[in-house]
Amino acid sequence: MITGRRMAAVDENAAALGVARKQLMESSGNAVARAVRDVAEPGASVAIVAGRGNNGGDAFVAARFLDGAGLRPEAGRDASRLGRGYDVTTLLLGRADNIGTGIARENWAALERADYDVREVRDSSGFDLPEADVIVDAMLGTGISGDLREPVATAAEAINDADATVVAVDVPTGFDADGGDHAGNRVEADRVVTFHDAKPGLEDLAAEVTVADIGIPAAAERFVGPGDLSLARPDGRDGRPYVIGGGPYTGAPALAAQAALRAGAELSFVAAPESVAGEIQGYAEDLIVQPYEEDVLTPERAEDLLETARRYDNPVVLGPGLGTADETLEAAARFLESYDGRVVVDADALEVVPDVETDATLVCTPNRAELARMGGPDADDLRAVADEIESFAADLGHVLLAKGADDVITDGERTRISRSGTVGMKVGGTGDTLAGIVAALLEEADPLEAAAAGAHVNGLAGERLADADGRGFLASELLGEIPAVLWGGANV
Repeated sequence: MITGRRMAAVDENAAALGVARKQLMESSGNAVARAVRDVAEPGASVAIVAGRGNNGGDAFVAARFLDGAGLRPEAGRDASRLGRGYDVTTLLLGRADNIGTGIARENWAALERADYDVREVRDSSGFDLPEADVIVDAMLGTGISGDLREPVATAAEAINDADATVVAVDVPTGFDADGGDHAGNRVEADRVVTFHDAKPGLEDLAAEVTVADIGIPAAAERFVGPGDLSLARPDGRDGRPYVIGGGPYTGAPALAAQAALRAGAELSFVAAPESVAGEIQGYAEDLIVQPYEEDVLTPERAEDLLETARRYDNPVVLGPGLGTADETLEAAARFLESYDGRVVVDADALEVVPDVETDATLVCTPNRAELARMGGPDADDLRAVADEIESFAADLGHVLLAKGADDVITDGERTRISRSGTVGMKVGGTGDTLAGIVAALLEEADPLEAAAAGAHVNGLAGERLADADGRGFLASELLGEIPAVLWGGANV
């Protein structure tokens, strides 16, 4: 099962792997044509009602495959059917000049040049659905919410009123494959040809659903890619991450807080002992440092910080530079036990997670050694034990971002692998920048999406800095590369 949002990301990842969307559109269109051939004999009339997106592009391809020249003898079918096509009319809702993607435009132009029966419907008053044995609904794809608007509403009503078999492309128009907010005036399909994997809610429809394999490699789901960045990328500046760290170390919380700002946070706060607060502030004037009297985090101080975190309900980063004093670990545990918000748990605070019961949403970011100390697998190659890490995350009940040569990101059910980064990422502080990036992305993205995208962004920032040997940069230098990876058109 895959949502429409995630499917768009997988499409983008597949393209980055070298499987072009144009190639996938050919496979999708072929699958739609096969569905039409399953419900109607050659010579039947087919009306394709298409929108201006890639959903319509899939249907333009189907029109070619339904032509006589596109038929081939198939097992169990009479070879005499070769060359007997369908009577296909393709209606485009809107102007061809406004088709939204290049590949959909190319496939529309191919129909025009080959003299297919294609018609533009420029407003709802001009919509005239021809008599047809089969209607292909390719108006809108996934992720649409709310009632349909014109001219789609008029077209949907005509399709529902027609005495024809309705075949929907991917999902019926007006069906929301993300939030389940289906349009009241949606298309009622008899058959649905959905691509790659079933979409949530399709099983509840009174329609026959076919899942078509269109050639997307499993790697497009497994490996983090540009589609995962698209899912988690902030639209603008929002959120005010709250970094609780520092004491024995000062650079770690400063790096985490600055990375959050670079990844889109509006403000970044650091709670730290007064003895090191000035030093942390000295790293960057952009940080808002809130000092407290004790030299290390104590259970009593954790209660105060807990109230602040609850009041503002922003993502918390707990752990960078805290140290491992007994009272500090007790303070971290007490904070997590009492908090119910979003927390990125890093570094020294990771030790307490396995023994804590919490209602908080945790993203834990251990390196290989920290993962083993938490009770997870002890391995040099984290990717080789990804299934074990997934099982460990399921037992913990939290998202794990296990840092290694390849990062493993899992919520116990879904697992992603980030292959970005270089050997230079072993330099101290890169885990702190990662924690800050994830905290910023948590403002809008779900925990697994934020963790996967954060790992990829951090690694790509390192790749941009690496010399020929993959070394030679400092964690602080990653800060300047984070915006370029997230928003600057970097090779992601």
